Amino acid sequence: MPPYLYISGLSRYDGSTMKKIALTGIKPTGDPHIANYLGSIKPALALAGEYDARYFIADYHALNTMKDPRELAACIRKVAAGWLAGGLDPEKVIFYRQSSIPETFELASLLMAFTSKGLMNRAHAYKAAVQDNAERGADPDAGVNMGLFTYPVLMAADIILFDADIVPVGQDQVQHIEMAQDIAQAVNFNYKQELFKLPQAAVQEQVAVVPGLDGRKMSKSYGNTIPLFASEAMLLKTIKRMVTDSQPVEAPKDPETSQIFLLYKLFATKDEQTALAARYRGGGMGWGEAKEELFRVINRELAPLRERYNAIMADLAGLDRILARGAEKARPIAAATVARFRKAAGIDW
Repeated sequence: MPPYLYISGLSRYDGSTMKKIALTGIKPTGDPHIANYLGSIKPALALAGEYDARYFIADYHALNTMKDPRELAACIRKVAAGWLAGGLDPEKVIFYRQSSIPETFELASLLMAFTSKGLMNRAHAYKAAVQDNAERGADPDAGVNMGLFTYPVLMAADIILFDADIVPVGQDQVQHIEMAQDIAQAVNFNYKQELFKLPQAAVQEQVAVVPGLDGRKMSKSYGNTIPLFASEAMLLKTIKRMVTDSQPVEAPKDPETSQIFLLYKLFATKDEQTALAARYRGGGMGWGEAKEELFRVINRELAPLRERYNAIMADLAGLDRILARGAEKARPIAAATVARFRKAAGIDW
């Protein structure tokens, strides 16, 4: 791998071309499922060739809701292993744990001085918690910790610290990028210089909504997920639990209203989709057979990922070394960003 030269902590330069920087944070809040793979892992890794990619495990963010140390430690490793199994190349992407970069938390503290409480009051997660409390007749701030309330500041630090040009997000996460822009602009305006880049949201509008077992959007909060690295037997068993209607085997079926077929389309070839749609419309195929076909195409894609994942999880020391090496690459960039801020602020001279 060619050496990296960091110019003022900004973009990578390989001797001939500058690349813009893409940054993605992955919160370890449970076992990876296929919606994570289709909606996050695959789209993010597709950017790695075009951009200088920096991906991190957002373990401090997870601490807001995960208080069991064993559960959090296990989730950190499972999510990291999932991204590696999904195709992340740690030789081409800087891959690290948020908690391994102490500069993140120094920058977050510095940014607090430029962040209004009113801005935090408007954060979607905080507003949702307050609304939920109001509906239950509880105190507006019941169950709200400062980690949740200041979540956008720590996220801004994650982004600003590594000079991200773009941050791939879903539409529901755009607000966080806009807040990072607001905070960075406040700092730049105060010191009359462009200390920080203004990150842009790369909205992933083309990412399909992945249907869950009950037809709703696949989500841990709904308990309707299909585990990404389940054994073949468990994968088939889980798919067979998908909710269907009571149409008899001989009845024609509309593939476009079937969550089985909608999920099938995300894994099958165009020819396979056409052939199965014809069988749906022609009648004579029951839901059990449709689920078998769904299992076949999902397992075809996930089998090699499962094998890699199991190998990674069998060598946790090796996984930890990969994350440690990523932190070693990340820290000089982070240190340069904090040094710029400290000098501008008059803390260092």
